[in-house]
Amino acid sequence: MTKKLFTEREIQILSNNLYVKSVSQKGITYTEEFKHIFIEENEKGKLPRNIFEECGFDIDMIGMKRVMSSGSRWRAAYRKNGVLGLRDTRTENAGRTLERELTLKEKYARLEA
Repeated sequence: MTKKLFTEREIQILSNNLYVKSVSQKGITYTEEFKHIFIEENEKGKLPRNIFEECGFDIDMIGMKRVMSSGSRWRAAYRKNGVLGLRDTRTENAGRTLERELTLKEKYARLEA
């Protein structure tokens, strides 16, 4: 990950971008919509820098390294798993896994949630 830390002002500016899900001092989480746009435009031959700029990102602010590494990560995920590879699965993998089988009642409760 890049060593560039965002200032409060930069965080505010990035937060206002339609394609930013969340932003902290250390990183940006992009929306799935932006990742789809990126892959679609990149496959048409558009450069990562141009895609980011057209979607309202200031390259000087976020850094070219972040643009290139995000693009590489998304292209690899897309090649491996298609559109599903672009999803943010961090929330799905949270928590400790159960070591026992769920009862029917517990399975039903999870389905309703």
